[in-house]
Amino acid sequence: MTVIDAALRESLKALRLSGMLETLDARLAQAHGGELCHLDFLQVLCQDEITRRETVAFQRRLQRAKFEQQVTLEEFDFTASSKLPAAQIRDLGALRWLHAGEPVILFGPVRRRQDPHRPALGHLAVRQGAHVRFAKNSRILADLAGGHADRTWEKRIRELIRPDVLILNDFAMRQLSAAQADDIYELVSERQGRSLIITSNRAPSDWYPLFPNPVVAESLLDRPINTSHQVIMNGPSYRPNKRPKNPTDRPVEPLA
Repeated sequence: MTVIDAALRESLKALRLSGMLETLDARLAQAHGGELCHLDFLQVLCQDEITRRETVAFQRRLQRAKFEQQVTLEEFDFTASSKLPAAQIRDLGALRWLHAGEPVILFGPVRRRQDPHRPALGHLAVRQGAHVRFAKNSRILADLAGGHADRTWEKRIRELIRPDVLILNDFAMRQLSAAQADDIYELVSERQGRSLIITSNRAPSDWYPLFPNPVVAESLLDRPINTSHQVIMNGPSYRPNKRPKNPTDRPVEPLA
């Protein structure tokens, strides 16, 4: 190691450019071997730092998203069922809905709902630099209820409004109380212009009776239902494919 190399290493440490520092030995070897000129050496070192920062930022966004499972759209088998709306899902993968701030609704019966698509679209958005939050609707309601109790409601709802994409999982599972309906109304209203992904085992037309006040229901659901990309998840359940396989087990025919 030359004096100049050592000085460069200390400078990178002082500037906290760990991406450059991690690849410095390899880049110096390339430079000393004549593979990189001065300009190329600087350029590849800068790219190494950019790559490190992008990776760290992605991991932070992924952690904050709080996905229950790590699934990407690319690894999902669309050939599993002819009933899957593969073309529509791939079109959503272009993320035009994200850039336009539009809602997406995925719905279908519990035993047939395609679980991987819930985090998969969110995972894709995270990779594109978006901030995403994934949560069960029941947990969000419980969290906001706790905010009413300890007077932190404003802070808690701001945390749900802030992300570029909010995924409300298992929406409209049961009848809502008046307080819960008001909380959902405030959340959805304040998120106008930011994307919302809603997953449910009920068709959107069946959500209205779950709200105690028809006026609140109509006002709340009008925009996400009438302006959303709606996908009927009508394929076979994905969960059985995730179960550990026993070599002695016989294939089980899916329910009709």
